Amino acid sequence: MAEVTSIKLIYGTAWKKDRTAELVYKALRCGFRAIDSATNPQHYNESGAGDGVRMAVAEGVVERQDLFIQTKFMAPEDQRVRTSWDDSDPLEDMVHQSVRSSLQNFTIVGEEPYLDSVLLHSPMRTMYHTVVVWKELEKYVPNRVRRLGICNADVETVNTLHGHMDVDPFFVQNPFQYDRDFDIEMRRFCCDRGMLFQSFWTLTANEHIAQKPIVAHVAQMAGVQLIPAYFSLVMSLGNIAILDGTTREVSMKSDLEGVDKVRDWALGQGATEWQAAVEVFRAMLEEDDLRS
Repeated sequence: MAEVTSIKLIYGTAWKKDRTAELVYKALRCGFRAIDSATNPQHYNESGAGDGVRMAVAEGVVERQDLFIQTKFMAPEDQRVRTSWDDSDPLEDMVHQSVRSSLQNFTIVGEEPYLDSVLLHSPMRTMYHTVVVWKELEKYVPNRVRRLGICNADVETVNTLHGHMDVDPFFVQNPFQYDRDFDIEMRRFCCDRGMLFQSFWTLTANEHIAQKPIVAHVAQMAGVQLIPAYFSLVMSLGNIAILDGTTREVSMKSDLEGVDKVRDWALGQGATEWQAAVEVFRAMLEEDDLRS
């Protein structure tokens, strides 16, 4: 498994449909080592994501042990497209069918299948049912599933799970957007507990921020494009990985290489300017330093 602490950009496979296998393969070839999918056929093609992984492994692009593969269980009432289970099945059975399907989709020939992370796509309609699902997912940890997490959740829900279940959530995947105050309370919660916040809509919902002068300044000084400069500033907020769903191979390379280039610049000759830029960026988002 790829080191969780080293995960910066996660390739998002939502809405890729029939191109999923091709794009996952290209993403891995470009250097992505983390993949996000789900058992939700309306928005994801999980089997296609698995095909892309298998192609990359078969060609020697990457080994399974170097990858972080994440998928999700989605409540049946939230799915418009029928899944492999019957709506009349007990909730516990749906969880097991979902995990088994994901394990099969990401099986590599000759290797024992496992998933690095399984997320609950969103809290169930009641906390009771959320706990029921969580307890079933726990049964796969740490062998078939390495870690658990939750998406589209508030602090109250995550706090109910953290410290009160056999397996704590390690990941929270939520939107990062202006009209949600960039989810500062949840990110502070994650930082305080050593959890990783996975942000989505990071660029889509905030293109105006990616155009700000401070982002352009970092891009110019580090010699990168605006998007990796912006992603780097977002990650500087602490304990954040970003879902990146670009379909353009040139952007895949630019994002990955750019983030690395900003890091090298920030750790070297640009250290002072970088810290000043981070402070300006945080102030622009009207938040305190989460690392303090």
